[in-house]
Amino acid sequence: MNIILLSGGSGKRLWPLSNDIRSKQFIKIFKTANGEYESMVQRVYRQIKKADADADVTIATSKTQVSAIHNQLGEKVNVCVEPCRRDTFPAIALAASYLHDVKGVSKEEAVVVCPVDPYVEDGYFEALKNLADLAEKGESNLVLMGMEPTYPSEKYGYIIPEGKEQVSKVKTFKEKPDVKTAEEYIRQGALWNGGVFAYKLKYVLEKAHELIEFSDYEDLFSKYDTLTKISFDYAVVEKEDNIQVMRFSGEWKDLGTWNTLTEVMEEPNVGEAMFNENCKNVHVVNELDVPVLCMGLKDVVISASPEGILVSDKEQSSYIKPFVDQLDQQVMFAEKSWGSFRVLDVEDESMTIKVTLNPGHRMNYHSHDRRDEVWTIISGSGRTIVDGMEQPVKVGDVVTMQAGCRHTIIAETELKVIEVQLGKEISVHDKKKFELED
Repeated sequence: MNIILLSGGSGKRLWPLSNDIRSKQFIKIFKTANGEYESMVQRVYRQIKKADADADVTIATSKTQVSAIHNQLGEKVNVCVEPCRRDTFPAIALAASYLHDVKGVSKEEAVVVCPVDPYVEDGYFEALKNLADLAEKGESNLVLMGMEPTYPSEKYGYIIPEGKEQVSKVKTFKEKPDVKTAEEYIRQGALWNGGVFAYKLKYVLEKAHELIEFSDYEDLFSKYDTLTKISFDYAVVEKEDNIQVMRFSGEWKDLGTWNTLTEVMEEPNVGEAMFNENCKNVHVVNELDVPVLCMGLKDVVISASPEGILVSDKEQSSYIKPFVDQLDQQVMFAEKSWGSFRVLDVEDESMTIKVTLNPGHRMNYHSHDRRDEVWTIISGSGRTIVDGMEQPVKVGDVVTMQAGCRHTIIAETELKVIEVQLGKEISVHDKKKFELED
């Protein structure tokens, strides 16, 4: 089974845990059987492999998310990188070209596309296999998965099938209506469009070539920033007459807001929190090393991270995006392919960061023109290379780098470092990368 997972968006409705680099699908909030926490992308990827160990998964994503994906899923996962964001049709067209031209997938093979962040049970992934089988048969050009609606939502598009069978031809496809229109659609037997569909690879490749002038994957990648932003629904689905829909009545939730996310939390808190006996329906997600005390609160979500603190009525939490859009703040936490970093302190001419490197990983070999750096090893062991000179480092060691010198650090065990950046112009853009000679 070929699966394209769409991993996009910044997830600002889950601020302060999400930002332009750390989207909602990377927040570790779901408790696993061993007591640890996993993210949406880890959960979905695990469930896919449980349903089909041989499933070939490709994640279509922006370049800002690649490091987090490799951090959470490993270096071997297939990633189709969008040079910039251009909505779902260009992303799916690029992924289709990647599958055919880079991975060598036959045009006759079925491909299933689904979001990376739904909250679903294992039956959903068995349904994906059925969806792929229907696409393989080729009785229609597109096969959609329709979710049984539970209320007249304005957030989803609606699929109106011709009949009530498990698999039916699609009569019409309607984008997000108002509540009154949604009620009418549901009376007509409409299903929610959950953004899940399947097709033979050749179908989307043909559509891509009809709407975009390009020769192959490399050519499409090179001109990606010139493409028109348009969704797959508008570009393809609404114009296609030969569509089937397969009903899905299992658990399916779109965890796009704090209100919906807290509905699936197994515990009232992730991180340190205390509640008195008068609290009711209160959830806390705390990433700070300080306690959160809740007294007499009802229907409230509290989230604390280095980015900020949210205290909100759960229903009102759905409307935070316009306020978050007004914030112009530095990213305070991010996962990288080699580990993660957290900003601890920012001054006019200094910045202090806690860096964690995973065993066997290293930073890029790089230099800065306008700042000095000081590394203090606080946990683990490894090696540093500064202007070509290699030396071992352990807890308590201090390494100083002047502006202009090339440097990197390599972790033998998990390695934690306090990095102090010193300079009058500290910027993420002040970085030059170099090849590290063996």
